[in-house]
Amino acid sequence: MQPKFLILLVDDDPLLVDILTRAAQGSFPEAFFIQVFSSSEAITYIQALDGRGPKLVLLDIDLGAKLNGFDFLAFLRTHDQARFLPVVMLTVDDLPSTIGSAYLMGASSFTVKPASFEGWKTYFATLRLYWFSTVTIPPIRFQKWDYWKPVESGVE
Repeated sequence: MQPKFLILLVDDDPLLVDILTRAAQGSFPEAFFIQVFSSSEAITYIQALDGRGPKLVLLDIDLGAKLNGFDFLAFLRTHDQARFLPVVMLTVDDLPSTIGSAYLMGASSFTVKPASFEGWKTYFATLRLYWFSTVTIPPIRFQKWDYWKPVESGVE
């Protein structure tokens, strides 16, 4: 059975998914999280999808790797199926230039990580109200492309 609301979490903090899962239990029980730790892993995850995928992406900017969250956002916005996937930037950097860059690159919204567990619970109550109860997200079906399959040329 598919989770009701799959959220892709792209963040290099290995403890964050546990915190988010516990915080969302009471305020957003429909949420189910898949975490990847880098932009490279996120790109691999999206490219491997066949059928339904996440309904929302929570994306950190600083992923402690060569590729950052903006690189993954740029990938999503040029991907045939994923370009309409809502992306919520979830980061600690709230500089006006960072916020502007996120929106310029196609982020759906920009949020700052809460500093407490109570803050996370409130965050998910608000996230649920908007992204689950209010907004209509377009249905997105992913098709896994077989890049190794030769193209039929008609020449023998």
